[in-house]
Amino acid sequence: RFSFLPFFFPSFRPFHVEPTNIVSVNDDVQRVTDEASAMNKRIHYYSRLTSPADRALIAPDHVLPAPDEIYVYSPLGTAFKVDSCTDGYGKNSSLVTIFMIWNTMMGTSILSIPWGIKQAGFTSGIILILLMGILTLYCCYRVVKSRQMIPLTDTSNWEFPDVCKYYFGSFGQWSSLLFSMVSLVGAMVVYWVLMSNFLFNTGKFIYNFVHDINVTDIVPGTNGSNKVICPSAASDHPPQNRTVMFSSGNRTGFELFEEWWDKSETVPFYLIAVLLPLLNLKSPSFFAKFNVLGTVSVVYLVFLVTVKAAHLGIHLEFNWFTENEFFVPEFRILFPQLTGVLTLAFFIHNCVITLLQNNRNQENNVRDLSIAYFLVGLTYLYVGVIIFASFPSPPLSKECIEQNFLDNFPSDDIMSFVARIFLLFQMMTVYPLLGYLARVQLLRQFFGNAYPSLFHVLILNLAIVGAGVAMARFYPNIGGIIRYSGATCGLAFVFVYPSLIYMISLHRAGQLTWPALIIHIFIILLGLANLIAQFLL
Repeated sequence: RFSFLPFFFPSFRPFHVEPTNIVSVNDDVQRVTDEASAMNKRIHYYSRLTSPADRALIAPDHVLPAPDEIYVYSPLGTAFKVDSCTDGYGKNSSLVTIFMIWNTMMGTSILSIPWGIKQAGFTSGIILILLMGILTLYCCYRVVKSRQMIPLTDTSNWEFPDVCKYYFGSFGQWSSLLFSMVSLVGAMVVYWVLMSNFLFNTGKFIYNFVHDINVTDIVPGTNGSNKVICPSAASDHPPQNRTVMFSSGNRTGFELFEEWWDKSETVPFYLIAVLLPLLNLKSPSFFAKFNVLGTVSVVYLVFLVTVKAAHLGIHLEFNWFTENEFFVPEFRILFPQLTGVLTLAFFIHNCVITLLQNNRNQENNVRDLSIAYFLVGLTYLYVGVIIFASFPSPPLSKECIEQNFLDNFPSDDIMSFVARIFLLFQMMTVYPLLGYLARVQLLRQFFGNAYPSLFHVLILNLAIVGAGVAMARFYPNIGGIIRYSGATCGLAFVFVYPSLIYMISLHRAGQLTWPALIIHIFIILLGLANLIAQFLL
């Protein structure tokens, strides 16, 4: 799962430029009229009478230019004309806003939810998904309302990092950049691990199909057409893709394929040849057209889970605190591993203001946000509960549920093959966008330019790709990566900053009460405990 976090773009202010530098969005040459130039000078006059934060002396309506005379500054050094429009034109309905939030929040975390429920226990897993959904929704609500609690300042174009900078100065600016980079790079590392996994299984399926090879993995599993396997049971028998082959073909060729097509030894390096050049593109806008694939992938995963559960049936046994050979207790001490995953699964706090700004009915923002969170939580619950409940125990133990639940289906499973193809293509189109966002946020802060030179961009991309390759090679555990990065960036954006900002704003207004203070300090302590627990369990 990824999201865009705007950082510290210069605010748009009226200014005068030469007519030759002004263009419209349609590339038609525009001229600055004398009236617009005069209005511009009057606006500058009003703006110099007092500080920008003081609303007592602002330019009255009759001084502002008409909509067809307003221009805004582009980073490219030109001015773009703002076309006039009726109120609400081009804005999204509540239904579209809800869907956008749902689509943005749904990400790779959905693959690890069944594993998280296994780590926490079935009953406690369900409770934690509900509680974490409510808690992160409240913190997200505090983010949405944070701008409105700043007095005597026009915050209509502010994002949450701007609010952090207002309250905490340069520390808020740089810390928000740091935690944003943690979430972005963490997502890119998870993507690299998953792409390596999906590419490996896809290549293996295609090779076996083309060469008519019947391959049986050396892992415990069920029999029949709906086979489920337990890769973790064979983790002590390297290599990871060891198999037994039954074929009249050339065994030497098959062994050569297995040597050069290994999940951790070779495949993560093959991705470099495809993705590193894409990361160095100045603008990856072409890949944004494929965002709909994320929705298709999630819908197909829900369909896959439903079909598999219909064939496998329900396998549950309630053992509240004791563990047996096939089932896990309902409550387990490892539950913080699920809360770490859920922190990232419900994470949208860094871009929720941007998404809600496009809502046609701003008074419905809280309602639409709540509905979106409800739908996201319902999706996570459905996938997690159905996979856990239908996992065939016996003969397999619930402990066999993998951090990526698709790994519990063999590479020759047709429905899983289609899911991996969908996810692989979707992630290969999203990965350059994530790299672009990381480049914009980091390089613009240090060099004032998102693309200072090919050398700067290449060094940054090599570092990010190197982190992904290293993780895919030595620590290909997406559940672990998700919970560590989720708990880290969530500490700042989900728990600490929204609560601190709310308490500070109430204190400045003289409205801070003991119950509010205790509740929000408790939320901060929960976030801190969530992060510490990831390293202890």
